[in-house]
Amino acid sequence: MEYRNELKFMISDMDIERVRYRLLPLMSLDEHQGEHGYIVRSVYFDDIYDSYLDENKAGTDYRKKYRLRFYNGEVNLIRLEKKVKYRGMTQKIVQKLSREESDFLLSGALGKEHERIIPPQNSLLKDVYFEMLRKKLAPKCIVEYERFAFVESKGNVRITFDKNILGSRNTDRFYDFQIDGNPVMPYGYHILEIKYDELLPHYILQAVDIGNLHRQSFSKYYTARMAVG
Repeated sequence: MEYRNELKFMISDMDIERVRYRLLPLMSLDEHQGEHGYIVRSVYFDDIYDSYLDENKAGTDYRKKYRLRFYNGEVNLIRLEKKVKYRGMTQKIVQKLSREESDFLLSGALGKEHERIIPPQNSLLKDVYFEMLRKKLAPKCIVEYERFAFVESKGNVRITFDKNILGSRNTDRFYDFQIDGNPVMPYGYHILEIKYDELLPHYILQAVDIGNLHRQSFSKYYTARMAVG
């Protein structure tokens, strides 16, 4: 999979509505989200030294993170994801997991009885397993938010509005219908993300440019850990 450009902006409630109104005639809605968007919940992993957290803080050029993720409470449709950032661009590698495989990663149980879960061939699950063995990789926090997404095939553009971002250290509640979490953003502010391959069409850039958005580095994992410890 190729690396993609990823631009992030902090955006207010009012400006979200302005940008969304301008994009509606230009882009399609994500086919999976319905009329009102969807809920994203992820649990992020880190090692005993919080290496991924420190790399985010330092802005290390090549860095990665692992997470489990599901959408709209579909706890039997779980994805294991590895996200890599390199030279300002991102790459995401995804593997669908069974509930048993997801339970295994959340439990951190590395006994002989779990070796049958790890496939012998190369896979993302195997990579995480070896990280657990070598670096004591373990779940560190949950991040949950509401997402509304636009897509455009030209340039493979995806624009997302991530609202009401919450963080929680209760990783054992990952599958729960609802979780208790702490807001991680200033009140009334959210995150706008623009992802594209090589080309961001000019008409989309014009629609998003409302004059007061400033690109910034932002990690949901890092921000959640700063909020919840």
